[in-house]
Amino acid sequence: MSITNPAAAFQRHDHENCSGPVLDRAEALSAKAGIRMTPVRRRTLEILLEEHRALGAYEVLERLARDGFGSQPPVAYRALDFLVENGFAHRIRRLNAFTACMQPGEAHAPAFFICDTCGTVAEAPEEEVRGALDAAAGRLGFRIARVNVEVLGTCPTCAAEPA
Repeated sequence: MSITNPAAAFQRHDHENCSGPVLDRAEALSAKAGIRMTPVRRRTLEILLEEHRALGAYEVLERLARDGFGSQPPVAYRALDFLVENGFAHRIRRLNAFTACMQPGEAHAPAFFICDTCGTVAEAPEEEVRGALDAAAGRLGFRIARVNVEVLGTCPTCAAEPA
């Protein structure tokens, strides 16, 4: 279960086509694991799925407050922590922000391509990135425990716009 074309994040498209299946998968995985996808957790994931960009905790909190879920920071942080812990969201460390996982339930170590102009984030297929990292680690005799790859640059849309 993943977006078949991660480049779609950088193109205009109907977000329901990618967000709906991801939300459904997160709900099913929660039920199977016996963990609660509370209304605030679900809404937080919906907020992250509305756009392909990383959102700071306070941006999420503002949206949750508008929707009647409270305006205290722990509301957003607890929901975001739950989503990250259970593989439904990722933390983008460089931006101190969060983005929805487009492959919930799958063990993976994604690379994130982040447009530093518009903030759009695409989750690259792990097999392409992890293979190169594993090969480099093997040549060094290094054992990888965890991977967090964040690549900054310009997306195709922003690159096509006149300066």
